[in-house]
Amino acid sequence: MMRKFGLIGYPLTHSFSKKYFSAKFEKESIWDCQFDLYEIPQIGDFEKVLAENPDLEGMSVTIPYKQEVIPFLDELDLACAEIGAVNCIQIRDGKRRGFNTDYIGFKNSLTSWLGDILPNALVLGTGGASKAVKVALRDLGVEFLAVSRSKGENQISYSELANEPDFLKKYRLIINTTPLGTFPKTEEMPEIPVEMLNESHRVYDLVYNPAETMLMKACLEKGGKAKNGMDMLVLQAEAAWTIWNS
Repeated sequence: MMRKFGLIGYPLTHSFSKKYFSAKFEKESIWDCQFDLYEIPQIGDFEKVLAENPDLEGMSVTIPYKQEVIPFLDELDLACAEIGAVNCIQIRDGKRRGFNTDYIGFKNSLTSWLGDILPNALVLGTGGASKAVKVALRDLGVEFLAVSRSKGENQISYSELANEPDFLKKYRLIINTTPLGTFPKTEEMPEIPVEMLNESHRVYDLVYNPAETMLMKACLEKGGKAKNGMDMLVLQAEAAWTIWNS
């Protein structure tokens, strides 16, 4: 009997998960598994997907449903509940349990890149991925500040960042959790004052397509270091596979 897994999100024109798991199944000779895409224009359609595919064992969740899917689940993993966003669902005995493997992927990827001594960080964006990043940074003991269009608690606006040079002096790790710069709109980038970047800055862009975003290029041109989100994706996908098979 074929074991079924899949991904929900909208749109799903450039899915990493489908390509990754299809290649994994072939490479590892896992012939009894398939991974399908379920592009749903609204989260309410999630129930329809499950009704039409009662043998689904696991689901990945991507933009824009990492938070919206929570009311449709029976249980949340403790770390996932704290993050408030789900990107992995285990379906077993009719129960749907939510997990967040973005947390695992980002945390392990960041320390593998920069080691255990990490600079203060600016987290660009406030979506589901940013929540996993913030919890990971907190657990790593990294001081961070969020950046968004509006000001909030422990959060500054892009205009404040541009008008106050001290922010980029204090926070030298910039983490982009927004989709800005993703293919095909590769010319886009978050509104940060790139002229203030220097060789001490590090950019971790969760975007993986293209491999080098405009934000990454801006940091590299100033002598800093930059990294995309590809290995985070691989690590979170493998964590999901472990959850589905645990």
